[in-house]
Parts: sequence; C-alpha cells; structure tokens
Amino acid sequence: MITRREFVTTLSVALLAPAAWGDSKASKIPLAFSTLGCPEWDWKKILGFASTHGFSAIELRGLMGKLDLPSDPLFAADRIQQTKQQIQAANLKIACVSSSAQMYVEDPTKRAEELSNAKGFVDLAQVLGAPYVRVFGGKADSDKSPVPDDATKARVAAGLRELGKYAGPRDVTVIIESHDHFTASSSLKDVLTQADSEHVGLLWDAHHTFATANEDPEFTVKQLGPWIRHTHLKDSVGSGEDRKYVLTGRGNVPIRRQIEALRSIGYKGFYCFEWEKLWHPDIDDPEIAIADYAHVVGDCLGNAKACGR
Repeated sequence: MITRREFVTTLSVALLAPAAWGDSKASKIPLAFSTLGCPEWDWKKILGFASTHGFSAIELRGLMGKLDLPSDPLFAADRIQQTKQQIQAANLKIACVSSSAQMYVEDPTKRAEELSNAKGFVDLAQVLGAPYVRVFGGKADSDKSPVPDDATKARVAAGLRELGKYAGPRDVTVIIESHDHFTASSSLKDVLTQADSEHVGLLWDAHHTFATANEDPEFTVKQLGPWIRHTHLKDSVGSGEDRKYVLTGRGNVPIRRQIEALRSIGYKGFYCFEWEKLWHPDIDDPEIAIADYAHVVGDCLGNAKACGR
C-alpha cells in the first residue's frame, strides 16, 4: 500500500506543472467539500472552516443532518439574500446543490414526486448561483440484477431529459452521480447519451466506479469524460461490501490517478471531498478528515513547499 508521504510526493510531482492552475496568487485552488461530512456543523462553522482551510467551494448536501435543503430557513425568501452575502463574504462558491431524487422510479405518482423534488433543488441552485444539481439513477430494493435493464435506463434518461429542459433556462445543469445501480461506465454512457441534453451531465464519484464497478480511472474518464462536470473523491481500504472509509492517502483508492485522469481532459470543476459522516458516524470527525483532505490534496495542487514535506 502506498504510504501517506509517498502519496503526497507523487501527487505533487504530477500536478504542479506551471500551467496547471495558472497564477496561484490570482485564484484559489479548486477544492470543495460536501456538507454530508459535517452533519452537526451549523452554517457559520461550515463557512468559517471552509474559508480557514483554503477551500474554494462547498457542496450543499443537507444542513444539520436535514436533507431537504429547499425548506431550510437559511434559504427562505426573507433570509436567502443574507445567506448569499455570507457565502460571498467567505470568498466561497456553491459547487453543487445535491438532492436525493431518484430517476429510476416507475410509479407515475411517485415519479412525479421525485421530479418535483429535483426541480425544487434546481430552483434553489438558480437563486444561489450554483451551477449543478445532483440526482441519482437509483435502484429499487426488489431489483436484484447486477446492472440496470434497458427499461430502467430509459426511465432514468427520460427523467434527466425532463430535468435538463427545466434546468437549462435557469442556468443550471442536472448531474447524475455514479452511484447505486449506475456505477459502470457502460450504464452511465447509455443514459447520458439517451438524455441527449446539454444541461445534463455527470457527477463522477470516482470511489464508486473504482470500488464498485472495478474500473480504472483512466478507463472511466475515457468513456465518460465529455459529461463530467463535478466529482467526489474519497479513500477507503478493503474490498467489496467490506470497504471502510479512511483518511485521504491511507487507503487503496487511486486518488492521484483519478486526479491525473481529470487533468488529462482539461477538467475545470472542483475536486470535492465527500466524507460520508452522516451515513457512517463511526468514521473520523469532520474537523480531522476535511482538514486532512485540504492538506493532502489541496496543498499538493497548489503549494510545492507543502508537498515537499
């Protein structure tokens, strides 16, 4: 297994070409983290921690453990302008507004609810000036097949297409995450091609395509690169269902190669840390894990001296 020092050193060598990020003094490193990782932090702590640790953006995935973001008081009509001012004052952006909407659903009533939920998140993203809203392909509990069938892929594609039509005029793009039943490049490529919308893209959860679909990052990016708009990075040890999340660089997920693969296609989005603390309360606390990610990945992206330790 690669050591932590080796991870930092090799990442720095690969990523610190002079033209990689332009003038580092003129722009912040494109680093983000998802609020899924800090379910007990209030809004003030989220913004303060992000700013202090050199993040450029945050991905909104619940606040104080509650996932229904459009109904959060922070985003109420009489409060949202203040919220936007606080984001700006912290010199941050909203990288993505992440919903739980699932596009596989077949029942007409439940499907309408999923689409309505996603549209509510699109409306919120528009007001916040966030470029993306995440949705899932999803999978029914009764579906035991290893990959989605053609009918499921067609429903997912149709849902993405409908949301793309809604999101486009609002200057928002809907992105499906590589997750659940949709971790293999072939399945994702099918639905993204069928969706056929410039306002639909991919959130590449690089952990899932590697750990679940057993794909090398170079292969995934070659197949799906034109659709990648946002990404989730995280590390783990083990294999299959026995994987356990660990601090960045201490596992066996090829994060350095994932970043290099993104750079090879001129990726301009955020490198977002998704620490699943809400779902796995036993993993390291966010004060440790998020700060650690900022050091190991963030410093190596833009600070040669830090990477030389």
